[in-house]
Amino acid sequence: MRGRSFMALVLSPEPPLASWLLGLDAQIARSASFFAGRPVILDCGLLDPSDEGIAELLPALADRGVRLIAIEGADQSWPATEGWDWPEGFSGGRAVGALEVPDDVEGGQADAAGGAAGLQEAARAAPSLLIEEPVRSGQSIVYAEGDVIVIGSVASGAEIAAGGSIHIYGTLRGRAVAGLSGNRDARILCRRMNAELIAIDGYYMTAEDMPAGLLGKSTQTRLDGETLVLLPLD
Repeated sequence: MRGRSFMALVLSPEPPLASWLLGLDAQIARSASFFAGRPVILDCGLLDPSDEGIAELLPALADRGVRLIAIEGADQSWPATEGWDWPEGFSGGRAVGALEVPDDVEGGQADAAGGAAGLQEAARAAPSLLIEEPVRSGQSIVYAEGDVIVIGSVASGAEIAAGGSIHIYGTLRGRAVAGLSGNRDARILCRRMNAELIAIDGYYMTAEDMPAGLLGKSTQTRLDGETLVLLPLD
């Protein structure tokens, strides 16, 4: 028996639903693949049973390729939800903050000088969380705004989750989850790799799948298409 964790997106519609769906369409137009293959939880906590358009909400999401794994904040006794095809629900979970929908790249090459300047500006603006002590077993640190830097080790049973990259200047024995906000360029770098699980942008690798030759060594983990790749740093 093996375990596996997944990150689900949460959609929280609000009235008027027609306007909210237009906003969703605008996000999908910016990043057509953002919802592709991603599990989604529909949180109806901002809706009232009498709000106009509730009956058509679930079919409208299905038409847009949004795949629901659970519905929260609504009740099957609502008259407007009578025709909904309710998924089997999940409970629990931990919020990781708001996610930014990335823009799709549309043709052409940016000017090299301008692109370099933009990358430097983004690097200066990106926030980071510095942890100056070891992360002990049972601790869970979630920082969706940017990178997490650990001056020490991450114990077995501990978890680090970051919207950006994760830098560990000790041994990684627990779990490291980078790219929470859909950042496919995020990386996991550590001085010694002995992780229970690593993940970037929802793609996971457990300890059994890691190359034996890199265990206990300095590594970086990056995403190559839909595959996590471990590379030596030495």
